[in-house]
Amino acid sequence: MLNLVFVETSLELVPPEIIHHPAVKRNAKRRGKRAEESLLDRSLHHYAMNKLDDHEKRGRPDIFQYCLLLAFGSPLNRVNKLRVCANTLNGYSIRIDPETRPPRDGLRFNGLIEQLFLNGKVPADSMNPLMTLKREKLSKLKSYIGPSKTIALSSHGKPSSFYEVAKMLASEENPLVLIGAYPNGPLDEETLEQADEVYSVYPEPLEAWTVTSRIIYEYEKSIKL
Repeated sequence: MLNLVFVETSLELVPPEIIHHPAVKRNAKRRGKRAEESLLDRSLHHYAMNKLDDHEKRGRPDIFQYCLLLAFGSPLNRVNKLRVCANTLNGYSIRIDPETRPPRDGLRFNGLIEQLFLNGKVPADSMNPLMTLKREKLSKLKSYIGPSKTIALSSHGKPSSFYEVAKMLASEENPLVLIGAYPNGPLDEETLEQADEVYSVYPEPLEAWTVTSRIIYEYEKSIKL
C-alpha cells in the first residue's frame, strides 16, 4: 500500500480578514453564497489575497483537484494499493475514500470542497462519506496512517530520482510520501520534521500534479503492476 499525503494544501474558506473586500463580496453574490462560505480562490480573489499572510501559498484549490484526478485515476488505485489524504495549510486533515471520483469541472470541485469545510464531510448526510474533514496536525494524521517509512519530496532535498525513490518505497510495507500541494515556496520545517528522508527528484521545482503522476507510475513499475 502506497500512502500519499498532500501537505500544506491550498484549501480554505475565505478568511475573516477579507470577507468585506469588494472582489470577495462580488463573487459571493454572483454565486448566491455568503462570502465566508466561499472557497478562497486566487483566480477570483487575487487582489483581496495580497493582504493575507503567506498569500503566495494560499487560494489554489485547482492544484489539489489535479493531483486527486491523477491519483484516483491511476492503475494503482484501481487495484486498491493507494491511499490518499491531505493536510491543509491551516491544520485540517482530509481523509478520502478510494472510491471517490473527483469532479473534473473546477466549479463543481470547489463546491464540493466548500461543502466539506462547512459540514465536515461529503455527502453531508452520508454514513459512509467520500471525504471527511477534521482539525488535525500532520503528526496526528501520520500516526493514523502508521507508515513504515515517510519520505518528503522537495526541491530542497537530497538529490535523487523518481526511479530511486520509488524503488525504496516499494521495499517498504506501508510507505508514506509527502507532496506539497501549493503554488510556491519550500515545505515548512514543521512538515519536514515528519519525514525520515527528504529527496529532490528533479533538478528544478515541478508542479505537484507532475510529481504525483510520476511517483505513482514509478512505484507501479517497481512493484511490477
